[in-house]
Amino acid sequence: MKWRRLREIGLGVCIGALVAWTFIAQASDTNNLRQILPFEAKSLWLMKQARAILETYHVDGDTPLSEDLMVQGALRGMVSSWNDPYTRYADPDQLKEEEIDMEGEYGGLGIYIGRREGRTVVISPIEDTPADRIGLKPGDVIVKIGEDNIADWDQNQVVKTLRGAPGTPVTVWIFREGESDLLRFDIVREKIEIKAVRYELLSGDVGYVRLAHFNQKSTEEVSRAFGDLRSQGARGYILDLRNNPGGLLQAAVDISDMFLDDGLIVGMRGRVAKANEEIYAERGSIPRDPLNVLINEGSASASEIVAGALKDHHRGKVMGKKSFGKGSVQTLFPLPDGSGVYVTIARYYTPSGVLIDHVGLEPEVLLSGDISRIYSEDLQLQEAHQDMRGTLLTLVPTP
Repeated sequence: MKWRRLREIGLGVCIGALVAWTFIAQASDTNNLRQILPFEAKSLWLMKQARAILETYHVDGDTPLSEDLMVQGALRGMVSSWNDPYTRYADPDQLKEEEIDMEGEYGGLGIYIGRREGRTVVISPIEDTPADRIGLKPGDVIVKIGEDNIADWDQNQVVKTLRGAPGTPVTVWIFREGESDLLRFDIVREKIEIKAVRYELLSGDVGYVRLAHFNQKSTEEVSRAFGDLRSQGARGYILDLRNNPGGLLQAAVDISDMFLDDGLIVGMRGRVAKANEEIYAERGSIPRDPLNVLINEGSASASEIVAGALKDHHRGKVMGKKSFGKGSVQTLFPLPDGSGVYVTIARYYTPSGVLIDHVGLEPEVLLSGDISRIYSEDLQLQEAHQDMRGTLLTLVPTP
């Protein structure tokens, strides 16, 4: 009986191969077919065979999958074969879920995540959220959520699982460099409100501006913060971009432009002409007072654009730790069924031509320590503050 079943399978494969080559021979003379089909006919026949085998022999084959689901799976696999964590397929339901306003609210932990070397990595926690308060750090690797190992999950599935109704608990298991065991964090989801800017006047006429995210209102809020601090007597400033995962490119350009009178802000280089662009500064709106810029391993994307522009134009002293290294441009290409493909179309370069993506931005002054909302516990901020006070002592006060 077993031999008969194996013989039937073998005969089916032989017949399938014969039909396949017949089909290929016929298709090779059909130019129109070549223009329409996304793959060679022999590749499509492999997919046809795989589908037939699954539907015939899979133990749950009595309840076949819909063709839409199989096509979505094939699309997801094709896109992931490019081995770029930021180039990805989103099915119609996922795309709808991602239509969350950057100024909106949602239930979650308050972290930005990314993919690096096949692992889900915390880019940065959002300030004063459950993830921040419980102690998640940039560079933490998420290994498990609850009892589920997430090694094979894509980023969308991780985000969807971490989000949920405010007040509900979730357990996250973290691998952290320097720790021998996984770290367990029991976190209660909250309604996440993204507050982009806060500021205060530190001692010695030093203004401190913390920019946590680049959204639609960041430019206006940063401008207001610097203006208000100057009216309070600030003569030098600290722009804190630590744990800032990025956001809108236009906000990064506009904020850079505040400090620069001319010159290149950022360059983008891709394969197609429309992806190649250079964005230049116009006359800045903020006086050229001394400026220190703080970055760390949680500073990514738009943060790296701003820090890179200020560094290369010698407009600000960049201090802290090497940044994350997310310097690529993604564009969403919608598909007719409501799904879409996010494609990396270009990479960012600083004005001096330094590649950011997968490299990161090196600070001019390396500082030890970690970010904290408590000044006495934030050694990096203390160093930047003292450095600015020293700079101001060498300047002649403006009458």
